[in-house]
Amino acid sequence: MEDIKEVNLDFQRENRTGLAEAVFCAGKSQAQLETICQTVIDAGRPMLFTRLDPDAYRLLEQQFPGVLGYDPTSRTAFHLPHEPGSRSSVSVAIVTGGSSDLPVAREASRTLTFYGHRVLEIHDVGVAGLWRITERLDELRTCKIIICVAGMDAALPTVLGGLVPAVLIAVPTSVGYGMVKGGETALRSLLVSCAPGLTVTNIDNGYGAACAAIRVINNIA
Repeated sequence: MEDIKEVNLDFQRENRTGLAEAVFCAGKSQAQLETICQTVIDAGRPMLFTRLDPDAYRLLEQQFPGVLGYDPTSRTAFHLPHEPGSRSSVSVAIVTGGSSDLPVAREASRTLTFYGHRVLEIHDVGVAGLWRITERLDELRTCKIIICVAGMDAALPTVLGGLVPAVLIAVPTSVGYGMVKGGETALRSLLVSCAPGLTVTNIDNGYGAACAAIRVINNIA
């Protein structure tokens, strides 16, 4: 019978692209996750795990105690054999429209932290109370990159696009009632934004937004 290799990690990806492989855990079996953990431990390599369910994490913690640093809000985990140093002085902010957007925003923040980048987090400053964002504009105007995470009609990134000069990466979320259609309304709203130069990721893709920011950082730092 053919020996099928279910796990084949790409440890050279960061050398090629500036972005290391991350493990997307949703849909993977516990056995596959355990094999991945053992592989990265044996190789002494760092690894980022995304969309790691708390129950799956608890089983991994039993098998490999103390190996993964887990954040239940973002459902991300790190394996960091060595503490990352600060890689650049490029200032990055992550801004959310509402507290319900925090899991997606924290996924972005944790991804940036994994790569050794410091992040300014500003939460719950959606357009329903414009004063909340306008009182933080002085801080935001010092940032080179802003990741803006918003659900509902996702108006906040468009508003920011008319107020700040930073590279602006918008993340539509699935937060909201009825006609938000799991984030499709937010995504469509951002794709037709009148704010020029706005970059848009897929729905709930905080990891992808952070990777876009890192590509920018790697080419300007």
